[in-house]
Amino acid sequence: MTEAITETLIKVPQHVAIIMDGNGRWAQQRGKTRVAGHKSGVESVRTSVSTAIKYGVKALTLFAFSSENWQRPEQEVSVLMDLFMFVLTREVKKLHKNDVRFQVIGDVSRFSEKLQKKIKVSEDLTANNKGMVLSVAANYGGRWDIANAAKTLAEKVSNNTMSVDDISEETLHQYTCLANLPELDLLIRTGGDFRISNFLLWQAAYAEFYFTETLWPDFDEQALITAMGCFDQRERRFGQTGEQIKI
Repeated sequence: MTEAITETLIKVPQHVAIIMDGNGRWAQQRGKTRVAGHKSGVESVRTSVSTAIKYGVKALTLFAFSSENWQRPEQEVSVLMDLFMFVLTREVKKLHKNDVRFQVIGDVSRFSEKLQKKIKVSEDLTANNKGMVLSVAANYGGRWDIANAAKTLAEKVSNNTMSVDDISEETLHQYTCLANLPELDLLIRTGGDFRISNFLLWQAAYAEFYFTETLWPDFDEQALITAMGCFDQRERRFGQTGEQIKI
């Protein structure tokens, strides 16, 4: 089945982002704790990374922990932080062997000093890799991203290193997260909800959206290929008419 779909793909999205939703519900349906769902979701991360590499995706961005997730029960947040540390320790060496460049986007200053150091070590280890870029959004929010870019531009104007007239969509874009990556092509959300929950608001301006009922721990290789197959069938006009893009 995988080979059949792959043969028909004409265009593969260069940058895919995923809102990994449904871990808690997956666990509850099986009489397990929400934490068990998060742990099971790690395998789907591995599968998505390997599948993206296999089919030539240039950048994969995963929404791991939003700036709003701090409102969750303290025990769940604590376990998520421990899980993040475990995954970094265990998985980054594998990413490095596969020439993947790893980075975390978001305000990491709220994390423990130990976790911040582990993030830096992981990023430094893979910094010179030339393969796919894996970005993990942690303590990230789309509004924060835009506001942070605006703050940087305001500081430059205040320091007389930039004129107000120099500010444009292009200059603001340069100071948002992921500015050095290909434009976002495909935004996937698992778990059945139809919203993007403050994720990559700036970057998603012309992304194709794909929503699925599949809960994140059940999101396997075939599920990602299906999402990319749906992207392949979309007509991307970017403001033009269908007739114009066929010329």
